[in-house]
Formats: sequence, structure tokens, C-alpha cells
Amino acid sequence: MKILYSEQDLKQGVARVADEIAGTYNGGPLTIVSVLTGSLVVVSDLIRMIDLPIRVGVIEASSYAGATTTRGELTVNAELMLDIAGRDVLLVDDIFDTGHTLVKVMDKMREFNPKSLRSAVLLRKHGRQEVEQQPDFVAFDIPDEFVVGYGLDYDDLYRNLPYLAAMESEDLERHKELVAHAHQA
Repeated sequence: MKILYSEQDLKQGVARVADEIAGTYNGGPLTIVSVLTGSLVVVSDLIRMIDLPIRVGVIEASSYAGATTTRGELTVNAELMLDIAGRDVLLVDDIFDTGHTLVKVMDKMREFNPKSLRSAVLLRKHGRQEVEQQPDFVAFDIPDEFVVGYGLDYDDLYRNLPYLAAMESEDLERHKELVAHAHQA
């Protein structure tokens, strides 16, 4: 796989965004809501870099299923989310691709009456946006490539990579062989 951002690059980008967030909220408190599952890694690093009183919760949103690189039906489940009414809330997601996930999740969160609602993403993919809304905080802008690592997956694998890599066609083929071999064992 082609490495786009090293572990050190990611740490620096997240630190920069953490500083921007801390400056925006000027003393807090802040409620951070992580979009499961891809943003867990960035959220775990981000909350340790923001010097504010922070509450952390999760919301579930899914539009990819299994071994696919194309978007499916988007579902949002807020049952796991903590109470955000009257609070300053920052939604954190791993990637801003078409933008539909961010828009739908933020619309759902507005139903719970936060005092304010902003968004942060690790990655914004160029040339894919289909919505007007943009994230308030972005760590990295990336080309239109399928990426894995640092929380992002393909077929529920590769989230644990400490770097961000682009999966090229030969990587996808290798993955299919690996999965097929694992099912035979």
C-alpha cells in the first residue's frame, strides 16, 4: 500500500486541529461525539491534545458494508449518544467523502438541541463532495483514493495501521486472497 501520511504526520495534523478546536471553544466545556467506528482512533488522540473539560460520547452511522468501496444506504443510530441538550458539541468523523454522512448525522444530532454543533474530520477527500456543508475543522485534504489505517478500514481490517495508506488495485486483490485463505483455514 502507498503511505499517504506517516504516524508522525498524523500526530502533527491532529495536534494542529486540537489547537484550533481549543481556540474556538476558549475554555470549554466541550462534548465530543465520535462517529463509530472509524473515528475512534483520531478521537482518542484528539481528546488527549485538547486542554478543555471534555465529555466523550459516540453515535453510530454506517453507509459501507463489508468488502466494498461504494456507499450504500446510510443509517444513523443515536441510542448510544450521551445527552447533548444545551451543550457545545463537536462531532468527529474519520473522513468527509461525499458529505452525506456528516450532513445526516448532524441533522440527527440537532434533534437533541445542542447549544452549538460543529464538526471535525481527520480527512477531506477532494472531488467527491455532493453537499454544500463543509466540516468546521479538517486535519488533512487527500486525493480521491481509497484509504485505510488510523481507524479507517476495508472489510473491517486495517484500522490498526498507525499510518494512513491508499489501497491500490493490487492491494484489493491481495486482500481478497487473504480473506479467501482465512475462510478455508
